Amino acid sequence: MLDYFALGVLFFVVIVLFYGIIVIHDIPYEISKRRNHPHQDAIHAAGWVSLFTLHAIWPFLWIWAMLYRDDRGWGFSTPKAELEQQLAEMRQRLERLEGQGASRSAHAVEEA
Repeated sequence: MLDYFALGVLFFVVIVLFYGIIVIHDIPYEISKRRNHPHQDAIHAAGWVSLFTLHAIWPFLWIWAMLYRDDRGWGFSTPKAELEQQLAEMRQRLERLEGQGASRSAHAVEEA
C-alpha cells in the first residue's frame, strides 16, 4: 500500500514541478499584459524559448517586461509637457540675451 502512495506522491510532485516551471516562465508575459506592453507577444514567445535554453534569458525577460508602463512609457524620457515648458523658458531666455547683446553692440558702435 505504501508503494502505491509513494508512487502517487512522486507523480503529483513531478506534475506540480512541470506546471510550476511553466507558470513561473509566464510571469514576464503576465507583467507585460498587465502593463499593456507593446511587445507582449515577443515576451511570451521568448518565455517559451527560455524554457528550452535552461532559463538563461528569463531574467532579461523580466527586466524587459518591467521597463514599460502605460502612464510613463519606457521611463527614459521626461513628460512632454515638461519638455515644452523648458523649451519655452529657453526661448524667452535666448530672446532676452539677444536683446542684451544687441543693445550692447549698439552702445559700442555709438562710442566708437
